[in-house]
Amino acid sequence: MFGGSGIYDDDLMFALSTGDELYLKADRQTEPDFEAEGSRPFTYEAKNGRRVAMSYWRAPDRLFDDADEMAQWAGKALAAARRAALAKPRQRKR
Repeated sequence: MFGGSGIYDDDLMFALSTGDELYLKADRQTEPDFEAEGSRPFTYEAKNGRRVAMSYWRAPDRLFDDADEMAQWAGKALAAARRAALAKPRQRKR
């Protein structure tokens, strides 16, 4: 995926690792936390050359020195992924 790896809890992706960077799932509720840290969303170039931003934001560097706080942020990312999954319409099985 985008030259990186998805990080999952069961079937729910809540983080993305690419190169030496970690991105955590964010939503309207948690994006202000990332913005306050000076973070940015993960982007990639689409086939048409346009930059596309995803709902995964770069984990602040300081979290890598504090396992407890990293766990809190990962928990927030998992909660954001759960909210996003609940917001999607359910598909009917045929």
